[in-house]
Amino acid sequence: MIETQTKTERFRYGGGPHNLGDPNDKYLRKVEKDVLIPQKMRDKAKEEKCVQQVKEFSECCKKANVLMGFKCQKENSALKECLTQWYNDSDFREQCTQEYLDERSEYRRTALFSESC
Repeated sequence: MIETQTKTERFRYGGGPHNLGDPNDKYLRKVEKDVLIPQKMRDKAKEEKCVQQVKEFSECCKKANVLMGFKCQKENSALKECLTQWYNDSDFREQCTQEYLDERSEYRRTALFSESC
């Protein structure tokens, strides 16, 4: 029984043109669902969706130096609110999941890590 599970896991996570897995496999491991995709969502929200809030918070922190925890509460709250809004958006989650799967498939197909990852 254990041997069968090991062969199945090797088949799922190995194989493919560069032994990195099947490029067409759309199965997500727990770490991908719980860690990698949420990280992609946070990064994408900061870079594309909450640009103004990130800019305002960064500028406040630069001005406040050591006292940023006290002086930048308003900007920090606005940034957190924006990020939370996008983090809870199911369409945004689906978009980021699909982008992750496309990047993973390309990596498995070519063995080249994309700069967009």
